[in-house]
Amino acid sequence: MNQKDEKNIVIGTITEALPNTLFRVDIGGDKIIIAYLSGKMRMHRIKVLVGDKVEVLLDPYGGKGRIIKRN
Repeated sequence: MNQKDEKNIVIGTITEALPNTLFRVDIGGDKIIIAYLSGKMRMHRIKVLVGDKVEVLLDPYGGKGRIIKRN
């Protein structure tokens, strides 16, 4: 990834699992966003459960994010 993408990565906690691999993620500071699994995580069938800490790549337009790594 380039330096521009690294600025938009935050660590959050999964608070709710929604249908179609969507998740509600608490990224701190009273901010909760909707995030979806990245393609590699879907392809390798990596499980994400409520309470897991994840790295989220934020959308530059706000509102959504992509879960790129489970910690």
